[in-house]
Amino acid sequence: MEDRKSHWETVYETKTPDQVSWTQKEPKISLDFIRSFNFDKTAKILDVGGGDSNLVDFLLDAGFENISVLDISARAIERAQKRLGKRANKVSWIVSDITEFDPQEEYDVWHDRAAFHFLITKDQIEKYVAAINQAVNGYLILGTFSENGPKKCSGLDITQYTETKMETTFTGFEKLRCFTDDHTTPFGTTQNFMYCSFKKK
Repeated sequence: MEDRKSHWETVYETKTPDQVSWTQKEPKISLDFIRSFNFDKTAKILDVGGGDSNLVDFLLDAGFENISVLDISARAIERAQKRLGKRANKVSWIVSDITEFDPQEEYDVWHDRAAFHFLITKDQIEKYVAAINQAVNGYLILGTFSENGPKKCSGLDITQYTETKMETTFTGFEKLRCFTDDHTTPFGTTQNFMYCSFKKK
């Protein structure tokens, strides 16, 4: 775990948002999924691997009141908190490796864009699924690299996902919708993502 943590602390110490491939100015797909669930503003939303993503900003702008952001990198979370200023106090911040996360509450929405695909061993994936099964009482949103996407990211191997592979991984959930999307990185390259939403059975 320490090697993974050190890797991500270094990334967030040394690179700006414009220097990492996953940056989105507006996380439109994620926001569209969350809106489609028609929750009220008290819904509990967990953004896994949220780092210094802008999703939390848009959720706060939309009036959501129970947002949690989890990331393995304390530096990433510090950057998000600094960007948000006083609004950071409205968010619950969790520094944890997702494979060691012990959820203390249930969430209506578990959102993960571009964190899950960094888990490459059977043990890591099983721990992730177990955390979801324990913590989610509503919906799951996942964005991973597709079979037409990169095989590595940030110098690390990743796991590519098809719609079928996604569905067979999360058997405790009913698949709602899956599609692929080309993400244009800040430096002009393209990454193909698989996005899926699920509902707890």
